[in-house]
Amino acid sequence: MAGGIEIRPAHFPGRAPIDAYGNGGFRFADMSHRGSLLLLPSGIYGWEPADPTEFALHHFEKIFAEAQDIEVLLIGTGDGMRVLPKELRAAFKEAGISIDPMSTGAAVRTYNIMLSESRAVAAALIAVEG
Repeated sequence: MAGGIEIRPAHFPGRAPIDAYGNGGFRFADMSHRGSLLLLPSGIYGWEPADPTEFALHHFEKIFAEAQDIEVLLIGTGDGMRVLPKELRAAFKEAGISIDPMSTGAAVRTYNIMLSESRAVAAALIAVEG
């Protein structure tokens, strides 16, 4: 084996409902992931933010890159609902994406329903411990 182990960013190349969440991660498609997730039309990705108070525009670059395929973005903000910064709300409005911040649990449930309805939905989910 030349070169040893290669560590790649977490990515699942498809859409899948979230089967479970908590303990700092998520289960989907017979796999598990520790940490936050982005669920996009192009797949499911590991996501950097662990605290919604630290959200910045660069955390959402992948979402803006796929804006033409997203009507609604559900933002799971952890254990409770948080208001997004004004500049983020403005950027999503300009991109034509409706945003809905809510607790991560509510975002998971809503995402699964909208995905089953074949809606143009995406989600940005902060992992929770509970």
